[in-house]
Amino acid sequence: MGRIFQRKLYGRLLSWKKERKGKTALLIEGARRVGKSTLVEEFARKEYESYLLIDFNKASKQVKNLFDDLMDIDMLFLQLQAIFHVSLVNRRSVIIFDEVQQCPKARQAIKYLVQDGRYDYIETGSLISIKKNTKDITIPSEEERVQMFPMDMEEFRWAMGDEATVPLLKQFYEKKIPLAAAHRTKMRELRLYMLVGGMPQAVNEFLETNDLSKVDVVKRDIIRLYLDDFQKLDESGRIAEIFKNIPAQLSANSCRYRPLQVIGSTASEKLKELLRNLEDSKTAVFQYHSNDPNVGMTLTKDITRFKIFLCDTGLFITLAFWDKDFTENIIYQKLLSDKLSANLGYVYENLVAQLLVSAGNQLFFYTWPRDEKHNYEIDFLLSRGYKIQPIEVKSSGYSTHASLDEFYRIFHERIDKRFLIYTKDLKVEDKMIYLPMYMTTLI
Repeated sequence: MGRIFQRKLYGRLLSWKKERKGKTALLIEGARRVGKSTLVEEFARKEYESYLLIDFNKASKQVKNLFDDLMDIDMLFLQLQAIFHVSLVNRRSVIIFDEVQQCPKARQAIKYLVQDGRYDYIETGSLISIKKNTKDITIPSEEERVQMFPMDMEEFRWAMGDEATVPLLKQFYEKKIPLAAAHRTKMRELRLYMLVGGMPQAVNEFLETNDLSKVDVVKRDIIRLYLDDFQKLDESGRIAEIFKNIPAQLSANSCRYRPLQVIGSTASEKLKELLRNLEDSKTAVFQYHSNDPNVGMTLTKDITRFKIFLCDTGLFITLAFWDKDFTENIIYQKLLSDKLSANLGYVYENLVAQLLVSAGNQLFFYTWPRDEKHNYEIDFLLSRGYKIQPIEVKSSGYSTHASLDEFYRIFHERIDKRFLIYTKDLKVEDKMIYLPMYMTTLI
């Protein structure tokens, strides 16, 4: 049996249980294999007198059909307890709908089950919002949504038995002092996190074997699972192709993902549907162009100009060399030896995207013409209060930042802080914060 890892979302579940007291259900969304089911069952086991878990990926038609008729909720509870051999206790039990997208009627029933008030309800799911999973049902307003991501770097360090690193990094960041001799160690730890990634199965395999080739096998299995899911959603294979080409599109150093280069001519509405379904799978993270880099960037985002990142950099590295055997995967070798070349810098860009999203940020970027053939580009834009924070990512130690400088010249009144995230140690010069990659989530 795999380990049960400490996850930050556990605290969110505790707050919901204490504050809501059964007035809402909690829906945990996330890509498959990020640890949703494990977290929820561990929470139910520790925090309730009893729990009943229905895995709708495995549930029989008999179980699913119970939610077709809610005229007699007492009978529903009696049947569930008899089928699953669980005794439910008023206000001291929780019912878990695992992979609830597989039974839309059960999700719709949440409205009436919450109103009944006897038990707490937690749902987990991926592909929650696609048409076939919401068709002909009313989405319950009693449902609170939270998203679960792959393990972030702090959770990864916890899994490695290290609870000291991130609190210490916060102190260095707040005081704006370099780590000096400790910097190389922290970069080595970051590179290990990039190679293994934050999928619990991959982390568990690394702890069991200390063998990155075996970790790579686990990651390939997870990617195949995603590709199978995409094939079920779209038999033409276009979603799978868009997904598989994320590394190639990033490495092309283009200002956006160009889906029609990947899947050929496709009607506009169909393309929107394919992209919506990919985004809803939570396996990929979308970053949109802001047409007006200011607070409230959601209002000015351009949905036709976007980049796509993988939800997990460990998976990204495996997907980037999907057609290569592990022994030929030069990213593993280069990262381990700290010799990642500039043309593999898109790996770091995916890492920064992952870390920013897991810290609760929406992703935006901004480009504008430098001359007839070239553009300036701000890799990431964050909204902070009444100001924005532009970020440029460098895969090396180079500290040139022409785009940041020009952006500051134009928009300095809107800017709070500006960051260059790179592989060297922390420093502050000329109102610019040079931030090592491992401090990304502290911004």
